Amino acid sequence: MVNSFLARAFAAAVLTLGLAGTSVAQQAVRVGSTPTGIPFTFLDTKTNQISGIMVDLMKAIGKDQGFSIEITPMTFSTLIAALQANKIDVIAAAMYITPPRQEVVDFSDSIITYGEGLFVAAKDTKDYTSMADLKGEIVGVQIGTAYVKPLTDSGLFKEIKVYDTIPDIIRDVNLGRIKGGFADYPIVAYQLSQGGFPETRLAKNYKPVLPGSVGIGVHKGDKAMLDKINASLRKFKADGTTEKILAQWGLK
Repeated sequence: MVNSFLARAFAAAVLTLGLAGTSVAQQAVRVGSTPTGIPFTFLDTKTNQISGIMVDLMKAIGKDQGFSIEITPMTFSTLIAALQANKIDVIAAAMYITPPRQEVVDFSDSIITYGEGLFVAAKDTKDYTSMADLKGEIVGVQIGTAYVKPLTDSGLFKEIKVYDTIPDIIRDVNLGRIKGGFADYPIVAYQLSQGGFPETRLAKNYKPVLPGSVGIGVHKGDKAMLDKINASLRKFKADGTTEKILAQWGLK
């Protein structure tokens, strides 16, 4: 009788441990993304969900590697701090892979490479081809991006104002508070192409000088997660999945 009771108790304990292990194994990967980086990441007002290129990629990676994802919206400048504080497991946004960031974040293979775009008021008809064309002017840039330091170091500008979002920069360009704004070319091009900012234009002949590659970020030293992400990205590159996702959002 005692032996039978012990056997049942042992079996129950094993089952409980097994279920707990299953729960841990199925725990969703927490992904930090921004609600304002269309087409990479943005808040879709129709679904009230974060959507975009990086979300589509993370969903595809999760499906390929057998894990679910949980998207956490946050401002771009807080992404790395959130990762370091273990509030998220992965950064999936339009984040350049840069040496300073690589000191605290491990990045995946490059997903797409591009440079900065310059945007000015539509009524400004000057043909801007370089940063030097804005010498002595007040310009804007998004906080936390890889453009802030190079723009500051250039010594070209009267003042460099930093903003939380690209729409905030566009607003001040339109109001004449700043002469122009610098931001990720694909993001600006996509937002302006949607017709929501008719008073703003891209400087079509501007030549970017701050190119960078976007990757997915993980905790420093999290080789297991990085290996899973890179395995899927390499597979997607070979079978055309990444190209298809980029094309769906108007990018190559």
